Amino acid sequence: MHPLVHDLVQDAVPPLGGAIDVHAHYLTDRLRTAMTDAGHAMPDGMPAIPEWSPRAALELMDQAGIRAALLSVSSPGVHFGDDRAAAALARSVNDEGLALVERHPDRFGLMASLPLPDVPAAIAEAERALDAGADGITLKTHYDGSYLGDARFDPLMQLLDERSAVVCLHPTSSPCWEATSLGHPRPMLEFPFETTRAVANLALSRTLERCPRISFIVPHAGAALPVLADRIAAFALMAQPGPAVDVLAVLRRLYYDTAGFSLPRALPALLHLVDGDRLLYGSDYPFTPGWVVQALAQGLAEDGGLTPPQQAAMLHGNASRLFPRFAVQSAV
Repeated sequence: MHPLVHDLVQDAVPPLGGAIDVHAHYLTDRLRTAMTDAGHAMPDGMPAIPEWSPRAALELMDQAGIRAALLSVSSPGVHFGDDRAAAALARSVNDEGLALVERHPDRFGLMASLPLPDVPAAIAEAERALDAGADGITLKTHYDGSYLGDARFDPLMQLLDERSAVVCLHPTSSPCWEATSLGHPRPMLEFPFETTRAVANLALSRTLERCPRISFIVPHAGAALPVLADRIAAFALMAQPGPAVDVLAVLRRLYYDTAGFSLPRALPALLHLVDGDRLLYGSDYPFTPGWVVQALAQGLAEDGGLTPPQQAAMLHGNASRLFPRFAVQSAV
């Protein structure tokens, strides 16, 4: 870092004021090797697998004013075609994540990874990780072309409902990304529509109704849902016989993080769909570089369009209810 930039960063007031980051990623050496060996050295079309270390993460958190970060594995996840290898890799990354939490219990939490689409193995790992102290679970939008809400995942959803689990959703490359990404990295266009497709399927399949005790966190300010919610709700009226799914009602029960470019348009649109008690802060570090995280954090702090109570709720109040062990640290 240039000395002048270092001095400015050191003198700057952290903009977020004790935020709880629900959308932060981590990488282990074993995961990095597995990704590279499986052909994901440029995950989802991005230039490279980013560097990550606990020290670098904590430094960024201090600079931005992030009190605690819930760590998860980003796309493409842990399953690269072999069920047994995926189960072993999920256990490995979860155990390393839990070790980080043990070393830094007031700074890190863990959203455990599962070896889907192997549902029995995923159920076993979910139970093991939650029993070992994981704060929640992370799920990708689809596995092997089957989207969340598909009946094949019902046994897992039933378990997560019984455990009142917090579940962070995360997009991944669509099954047909070669035809739809237009040659661009998939996070640009595919990820928002992946998220929207998965949440729509969770709603229209009535999974959200059947599993009301799961607290789902939708990334990236709801992706395209704020714009498409009324359209999805209208089509739900003719989707099947009997009472229609109340799409708007179930979407209002979900939580939404601000990771990525939530300003100046996405967050105001989201607030037409949900109230401020559904908002959470997310950085998407390290897939969003540290300097971008800081710039976006400054924007949220200076002109997020939120009232002071909404701002406090988004930064830490709402997350404190989902993750009570961080409530004392986040109190102001």
